[in-house]
Amino acid sequence: MENDFVPLVTERLSLRPLQADDAAALHRLVNDWEVAKTLARVPFPYPHDLADEWIASTLAQIAAGTAWHLAVTRLDDGTEALLGCVGLTLDPKNPREAELGYWIGRRHWGQGLGSEAAGRLAHWALANLDIDRLVASALVDNERSAAVLRRIGFKESGAGSQEFISRGGAMPVRLFSATRMDIAAEAAPVPMMAAPTSGKPTLLVAAVALIDPESRVLLARRPEGKPLAGLWEFPGGKVAPGETPEEALIRELREELGIDVSAACLGPFTFASHTYEKFHLLMPLYLCRRWQGQVTAMEGQALAWVRPARLGDYAMPPADIPLVAMLRDFL
Repeated sequence: MENDFVPLVTERLSLRPLQADDAAALHRLVNDWEVAKTLARVPFPYPHDLADEWIASTLAQIAAGTAWHLAVTRLDDGTEALLGCVGLTLDPKNPREAELGYWIGRRHWGQGLGSEAAGRLAHWALANLDIDRLVASALVDNERSAAVLRRIGFKESGAGSQEFISRGGAMPVRLFSATRMDIAAEAAPVPMMAAPTSGKPTLLVAAVALIDPESRVLLARRPEGKPLAGLWEFPGGKVAPGETPEEALIRELREELGIDVSAACLGPFTFASHTYEKFHLLMPLYLCRRWQGQVTAMEGQALAWVRPARLGDYAMPPADIPLVAMLRDFL
């Protein structure tokens, strides 16, 4: 059950499913008024038996794919130490949204561990779950937690109230939200055409709609660590200096999908021209029905063969969206 989830790692931390033998350490850290008073769903005092029950429930939620509550751990003199927890819960009323929360034991405050853990889970969620937005909240007097959320890309979106079990009633909170564009990974420098005297540089990318004998189109999901991670796109990539778009596609398809394509099998179809915040994207889209080899996710990326009528069901980068209708009409 929990073994299906691969722990998420950072420079200092590991985020893994909770285990039964974490109960004692978890109880010791969370049964602290300075911690419990900031958490809406935690009673105070915190019964020891509740730790066992809650850990068991988190494993069931991970198995069901409804929530991911993880232990935040660090190696301390060669021994794994529990520092706190970080969690993500899907909204049952809005499956495209999830709530992020975290807490760190008081003795570990002031080291930036909350930001490191929450930021790692936020990046994972937007890259691997079918969601578009993360939400979070913080007590109005909890500036420390608000600062953590801002640091990882959340923006304040309003005010509200929330029931706090530890405080015995509703308390005023600040509301926060974040999208993929807010929590963006640092991208490596990419080759771009020279910028005009005024305006943004142009990025040339080549993409291809691979079409199988059933007229299904291949989509690939942008992996974690790349901008717009979690969105689905047509395979392809940046055109390197000195390359033609066809040469770039042949190289990218071999590296990313393990297939060989000849330039003669790449038919120009249409193109996208879209302005992002820092650059303008120019992306010719080719069609290809013939290749050698079996399509394989060489970089571990998720792949999907999609019927034309279902292409609109997949969240895609803004530049790709106008291409969907044209491709659907053509096929």
